[in-house]
Amino acid sequence: MAINHVQFQKGLSMVEFMERYGTEAKCHAALVASRWPKGFVCPCCGDERHSTFVREERHYWQCHRCRHQTTVTAGTVFEATKLPLMRWFLAMHLMTQAKNNVSALELTRHLGVRYKAAWLMKHKLLQVMAEREDSRVLDGRIEVDDAYLGGERPGKRGRGSENKVAFIVAVQTADDGRPMLVRMNRIAFTKDAIEGWANKALAASARVISDSLNCFTGFRDNVADYQAVVVGSGRQSVVTHPEFRRVNTVLSNLKTAISGTYHHFNFAKYADRYLAEVQYRFNRRFDLKSILVRLVRAAALTRPRPEPMIRLAEVGG
Repeated sequence: MAINHVQFQKGLSMVEFMERYGTEAKCHAALVASRWPKGFVCPCCGDERHSTFVREERHYWQCHRCRHQTTVTAGTVFEATKLPLMRWFLAMHLMTQAKNNVSALELTRHLGVRYKAAWLMKHKLLQVMAEREDSRVLDGRIEVDDAYLGGERPGKRGRGSENKVAFIVAVQTADDGRPMLVRMNRIAFTKDAIEGWANKALAASARVISDSLNCFTGFRDNVADYQAVVVGSGRQSVVTHPEFRRVNTVLSNLKTAISGTYHHFNFAKYADRYLAEVQYRFNRRFDLKSILVRLVRAAALTRPRPEPMIRLAEVGG
């Protein structure tokens, strides 16, 4: 059997992580390099001239032009954190290198923090992933399917269940059929909603294939080619159809990752972020060694997300 080189690639080991980020000073230097790769730039006036000083063990930059003082965490998702940067970096390492998703409960055990702190840290990082993936545009051949999270509690069954969260899955494939990129977004399965999503998430040159769900006709006027495949009745007819092999593999992996990691979460409120986590990791799976650096960079460019905003579950940037 051929080896899956993506699955068996070397990631960033814990030993390598500790060598690069094993002290607070190393994490601080890495964050400075991520936020200001070409040197300090004042967030207020854009001037590069500055001086630095330390006050109460915190490093400050002061702009020579407008006299604004700032820290490397101010204006980022790390703003006002009381946790050491090393714990943030370790959380990002675990979330990007683990084979499956990492729950807030597991972060609590690894980081030695209370569950509330671990939950907030994780959701802030999920927010970073969601905002980073929000501008993702797929092109080429794309398999599309409808999917649902939740629904285990008593109540109405099927697509209309109030306990389920509907979302769309789109997988961009290479010429040889390999899955390359994915988008997963919560959506109402109406023609208008599909049209709006296609305008944002798909290139005009995309070639889309889906089952014959009526709302998917919303693709017709937004992509270069749209093909609806009549697959018969029942979910199993879609799962076994060769045209949807890749999208169903991605869906199967998604549901395994979520059910194997999270014993319970509020589907209706936080589904967007958990879908974004799977999407972010999948779309960067070809280079596991660099994914931590990329997430640190994204976090440094994401504006602050206070706890009340995080708990409102607002995903848009």
